[in-house]
Amino acid sequence: MLTDSDALDCEPSAYRESIRPPAFEPRTRLRVGTCTDRNQAHPLNHSTTAATISSVVQISPPDAVSRRGVSWPGMAGESVQANRRGRINFHFCAPVHMLAMYERSVRHEGGTFIQGLPQSTMRDCSRKLVFVPAGREYHDWHEPRTLPRVAFFYFNAARLASSPELGPSGSSMSFAPQLFFEDSALWDTALKLKTLIENDESDNRLYLEALGTVLAHELARRNTGGRCAEAQVHGGLLAWQRRTAVDYIEEHLAEPISLAALAQLVRLSPNYFCRAFSQSFGIPLHRYHSRQRIERAKTLLAKVGASVTDVGFTVGYGEASAFSSAFRRVTGLAPSTYRRTLR
Repeated sequence: MLTDSDALDCEPSAYRESIRPPAFEPRTRLRVGTCTDRNQAHPLNHSTTAATISSVVQISPPDAVSRRGVSWPGMAGESVQANRRGRINFHFCAPVHMLAMYERSVRHEGGTFIQGLPQSTMRDCSRKLVFVPAGREYHDWHEPRTLPRVAFFYFNAARLASSPELGPSGSSMSFAPQLFFEDSALWDTALKLKTLIENDESDNRLYLEALGTVLAHELARRNTGGRCAEAQVHGGLLAWQRRTAVDYIEEHLAEPISLAALAQLVRLSPNYFCRAFSQSFGIPLHRYHSRQRIERAKTLLAKVGASVTDVGFTVGYGEASAFSSAFRRVTGLAPSTYRRTLR
């Protein structure tokens, strides 16, 4: 079932409590150092930075991670490594843009939310990127299966919008939130920056600043509609858009899916997204959603002990009759008949 409801599930108020950011002392060298419990309200900055970036991701509990960071004019970056298991909370809302690079992040449980987008409960977030525009709230919590390794990059919003290096469109650029996406150009540049920060390559500050400019260019490119235009030329969805749509549907298989929210995730209008989805997958979105529900039901029916009614509820059907009708429409068999064929 599809719905255009845009209701969002936010984290409880306790999770949204203010957590004071860690300290990053002003330095002229790349070294900032590794910290495990820095809870003072010092800014993340550089002694020659005119427009200080003073807001960083707040992490609770602060001693669950070590952080190494550095800043330069208009931008800052930090590498964050979890050092013990247990729930970790991330929170960010500031007048700067933030790009998160999930190098390694597999969780037993968790949720990630950006204001304006549906919450994601993706379990394996490794090699994924998240972009949070200035002023948007970002919440993430992990019960980690593997110790998370993440990098955060912060951009002065005013400087990024008015930078002449980004072309004449910079001043009117509007940045959209993006949750768990892939972009090889962004990833490669962010990984080089992260490596510089972690290895304390103090003699490479000019290279670090140049990489920061490249990263800003890549963000601008992604937000000026280049990828949407490419999708429109070919008619279907791009590879990253297909992966995003499929992952979201799989995570919310038993729930009503908001067409508007799904289209926003891949940065297309709802009408164009419907056409592009059908062209990419050969069937409309609602039929794909139904078929994936039935595929999940097949897997559950193969397990001993689960009743047909329970399987129907699990994949999102409120009534056994509705589940049986949908299952028969896709497979040609009733659920109970299909189960007998497996024995």
